[in-house]
Amino acid sequence: MSGGLLVAGTTSDAGKSVLTAGICRWLHRRGVNVAPFKAQNMSNNSVVVVGADGRGGEIGRAQAMQAAACGIAPDIRFNPVLLKPGSDLSSQVVLLGEAVDTVTAGNYRALRPKLAETAYATLAALRAEYDVVICEGAGSPAEINLRDGDFVNMGLARQAGLPTIVVGDIDRGGVFAAFFGTVALLSPEDQALVSGFVINKFRGDLGLLRPGLDMITAATGRPVHGVLPFDLDIWLDAEDSLAYGRTLGRPAQPRGTEWLRVAVVRLPRISNATDAEALATEPGVRVRLTVEPAEIADADLVVLPGSKATVSDLAWLRETGLADAIRVHAASGKPLVGICGGFQMLSETIHDEVESRRGTVAGLGLLPVEITFGARKTLARSRGAAWEQVPVAGYEIHHGYVSSGAPEPLLRYADGAPEGAVVGAVCGTHWHGAFESDEFRRRFLTQAARQAGRHGFVVAPDTRFADVREKALDTLGDLVEQHLDTDALWRLIESGPPAGLPFIPPGAPVSDFPPGVPGE
Repeated sequence: MSGGLLVAGTTSDAGKSVLTAGICRWLHRRGVNVAPFKAQNMSNNSVVVVGADGRGGEIGRAQAMQAAACGIAPDIRFNPVLLKPGSDLSSQVVLLGEAVDTVTAGNYRALRPKLAETAYATLAALRAEYDVVICEGAGSPAEINLRDGDFVNMGLARQAGLPTIVVGDIDRGGVFAAFFGTVALLSPEDQALVSGFVINKFRGDLGLLRPGLDMITAATGRPVHGVLPFDLDIWLDAEDSLAYGRTLGRPAQPRGTEWLRVAVVRLPRISNATDAEALATEPGVRVRLTVEPAEIADADLVVLPGSKATVSDLAWLRETGLADAIRVHAASGKPLVGICGGFQMLSETIHDEVESRRGTVAGLGLLPVEITFGARKTLARSRGAAWEQVPVAGYEIHHGYVSSGAPEPLLRYADGAPEGAVVGAVCGTHWHGAFESDEFRRRFLTQAARQAGRHGFVVAPDTRFADVREKALDTLGDLVEQHLDTDALWRLIESGPPAGLPFIPPGAPVSDFPPGVPGE
């Protein structure tokens, strides 16, 4: 059996995904055959992985990023259970890449034993194949209402005998209380696996922090294995924590005389918001997620992204005034692009008896197509071309398809079949990830700038998205090597949790309440 480690967190978005990726990159550099694993993820940011049998399946995008950190191709086994929230009360269940059910907190409990069995068996298979498997937890292991039946955090650690480190985001404040409370709310058996802490997003004088490190070690009997500094270059491949109104990345100065301002609508059930990240890697392109009609009015290019609840999010656009702002933007001749669910919203009519079950509803009427939702989800990696000769690749995750209308396509598949639609400066596609194709992205932005009247904007000829992502992964590996006690981490991976870790009272409380659905 190989070595392993569980990276847990004091909260969602504490830094579990990036720390897991950083540890994976550090081990990969050492020549270790390493793989990532997340038993269950709750995220609408997913990617299509094609298995050895040629079938497409979904996993969380963070696990695909972690696979890249390991220098290996993504595999559906890296995220055997993916929950995709469609509302505040229900989530689609993707098991080993395929959608199998929709659950609420009530019927999740009945399905959970099957999910846990699959997760445990999948991890065992990976540990037989790889030297090391670095596992990422979900939410916090101290979510005491969810501990019964947990197979993502300490339930997984217990079953597989994994040493566990807990990462906390000091930028939020209260990190020492979060560390102590996390341990103190776990059972003695769980506490015996919690082997140390990592502080994330620190900025300031480490000397002022050091007494706190010593005190939390004394209070818990567990060391702090390192303090990761706040780094503005770590922003690619986020899961569900992107705040609307936030500028993506670190926009570099334009190569020309003007900026191109991009507004991405922050839909309530936004999916694959990461599509906009490739745009944000370009110098002179400022990308913001927003829910403000005024920011739509101020933008040069508007992006209507994917959605896990197309009809509901379309209704939200109308309720908030964003639909009117989008129509005004399009009427002015400025560019607008819809991706997957966003493309569907731009249609004339949507027929949905599958996702929302609301029947026929009117779209925004900006593209001359009708969309019909089918019971079978399309999952595919796709290749083709735009403007006849510009290569483009992406992936598809959608129930809706174009059932009527034959507009000018935005793209064409490799076999020449049309995809998407273009009418003037308004366009749409079902392909996610298309902007990661460098030549296509440059051509699209050049055209968008012209349509928006930004004639001083000049696209950079040398930006390569794959290089930007690889640099970010190297940055994560550097942070682990330079700021964590890697000797201690390796001992945990190789030998397991140290013996004699003290119990911190009061331990896990007893609950009579049925468990719900774990978070991210």
